[in-house]
Amino acid sequence: MAGDGGDAAAEGEKVVLVPYMREHVPKYHAWMQDEKLLEATGSERLSLEEEYQMHLSWISDPRKHTFIVLDKKRIRETGLVRGDPHIEAMVGDVNIYVNDPDDPQTAEIEIMIAEPESRGKGLGKEAVKMMMAFAVRSCGIRKFRAKIGDSNSGSLSLFQKLGFKDVSYSKVFKEVTLEMEIQQAK
Repeated sequence: MAGDGGDAAAEGEKVVLVPYMREHVPKYHAWMQDEKLLEATGSERLSLEEEYQMHLSWISDPRKHTFIVLDKKRIRETGLVRGDPHIEAMVGDVNIYVNDPDDPQTAEIEIMIAEPESRGKGLGKEAVKMMMAFAVRSCGIRKFRAKIGDSNSGSLSLFQKLGFKDVSYSKVFKEVTLEMEIQQAK
């Protein structure tokens, strides 16, 4: 797995992670019209054309790895009935950003389960664990950082359950920073 469209998908018990491709942009864009999602993700509303440009920037930056989260249950339900199961089964995305020039073994990680009916079912937890395994194996990441708005109790709880520890709070951004170090096997 990596950020470009040529990478293989990863399959877990509940989710499949696939590279973020151009075909995903319209549904992703529709999600990002929701005020609550914009606030929870710290994102700005973009036009569809701007979303396509953002997609291009994400897939061309080797420091960013973005995957669409597909719900395996939705794949089974929609795959034989109608539409493209790849699009119909989209429920969110998961990302890592290797954006600390002083520490290339640290990555910021984000998860968004955009479909309300898909939240609270363990999909986000599995997607984060799969992304972390990918980052350790493929990118040499040894520390993960998550920056989460203090009102996003679902994400805060998810990362805390995974073992992330609160390391700082920004009053200006109303944001909690959590981190987890990966212990190397001896």
